[in-house]
Amino acid sequence: MELRKTLLDLCHAYADARIQAAREAMQQAQQAANMEEKSSAGDKYETGRAMAQLEKEKAAVQLLEGNKLKEALSKINPEASTPKVSLGSVVITDKGNYYLAIGAGKLKVEEKEFLALSPASPLGMQLSGRSVGDKITFQGNAIAIISVI
Repeated sequence: MELRKTLLDLCHAYADARIQAAREAMQQAQQAANMEEKSSAGDKYETGRAMAQLEKEKAAVQLLEGNKLKEALSKINPEASTPKVSLGSVVITDKGNYYLAIGAGKLKVEEKEFLALSPASPLGMQLSGRSVGDKITFQGNAIAIISVI
């Protein structure tokens, strides 16, 4: 259970970092728009403001995505364990270790690497609902599930 809690905490940190980066990008875009001075070259002013607005909108989309990650993580109970792979499961296979939560990439816990996967990812969908001893084929590789934590 401690491993699941640690992996969940690392995923929360990943989502928090994405949210913070998006907020900072939005603030910078707003500051850039505010700093554009109206000049005799009105087109330059309008172009600068439009570019800043586009950057702000892009950051807003990133903020929304970060909030969606946090929402997905809120559905995970690190103390609930099931024999089948589901949201929040740690899956040990003969090809690697996986954590079914959000697509956060590689996470390291006590010198072991875990790949944080979204259940909606291709590999996440194949692992979901499987049990110890099951085998799947992913990208031409046979993967055997050794343990589900």
